[in-house]
Amino acid sequence: MMPFNALADLPRQLHHPQVRDLAWVLLAPPILSTTPWPQRHPLSASAWVAAPEKLADWLQTLDRNSAALEGWLAQHSVRRLGLYYERLWQFALYAAPGIELMAANLPIRQAGHTLGELDLILRDDEGVHHLELAIKLYLGPQHGDGTAAACWLGPGSHDRLDLKLNHLSRHQLPLSARPEAQAVLAEFGITQIQAELWLGGYLFYPWPGSSEAPHGAQPQHLRGRWLHRRDWPAFLDASAAGRWQPIPRHTWLAPARVVAEDTWTPLQLAQWLTQLDEHAPAQLLVRFKENSAGSWEEAERLFLVADQWPQRGGDGKVSVTANAS
Repeated sequence: MMPFNALADLPRQLHHPQVRDLAWVLLAPPILSTTPWPQRHPLSASAWVAAPEKLADWLQTLDRNSAALEGWLAQHSVRRLGLYYERLWQFALYAAPGIELMAANLPIRQAGHTLGELDLILRDDEGVHHLELAIKLYLGPQHGDGTAAACWLGPGSHDRLDLKLNHLSRHQLPLSARPEAQAVLAEFGITQIQAELWLGGYLFYPWPGSSEAPHGAQPQHLRGRWLHRRDWPAFLDASAAGRWQPIPRHTWLAPARVVAEDTWTPLQLAQWLTQLDEHAPAQLLVRFKENSAGSWEEAERLFLVADQWPQRGGDGKVSVTANAS
């Protein structure tokens, strides 16, 4: 499932933030190894698989001169993390040897009504593929074993792992088999297509407490922790050495890196926490640790959530809605 295991540490060796994100997108493991529909790495049939050093060279060249990537990203607004993730994949697939990216975000309509979009249509030596992409961050239960997908919530508690999998299985992936989609695909000369998914992201485990991974979790999935605001002092006392600070949403993909002057002092962090509204949305914090080159690299990450998290409706149930990103 992961064709580039030998390059797993490459994102940390790169310097340009967007190139680091691009490398992370291509090289990070998925959240799950067992999914309702087939899961396939978009570069599975790329010539880079047989020569991963060429992929590394491509990324390192971009790290030295990122103009092409920056220009690509500037063509469209990518404020949402999911759209940013998709644009990074598109950039790589256009460049990948042995891959033809035929369409991206292809709308499928019925009588003027948009039924949905096909994230990627690509052709390689293994056929034509309809691929759905998603980047997700889910927090596990503080009490319970966590094996059920329904126990894993998005940081805003408006998303849930089981709902996402259901939406992929019942709507997004079957879309390419509908007559309306088949008519559109025929315009590209496509008569047969395979529908698959790729689900990247992180799983966050509770502190204090413990949770099992969701059923079907990829053994090497990326992980962090989450805790309520009330537990922060105790957590900080038990934390390893380093400098904690929040990071902005657009930097949530690859492991973060900052220069020394951009790290926060404990006083800055304490002041920020004092000013943070008690009902503020979940904040992603990173513990930075200095490396041998004098840069500060991410050592671990966590979501700090309001004491009332997860938000519950009047019936006492967690308020969740399906999220198609």
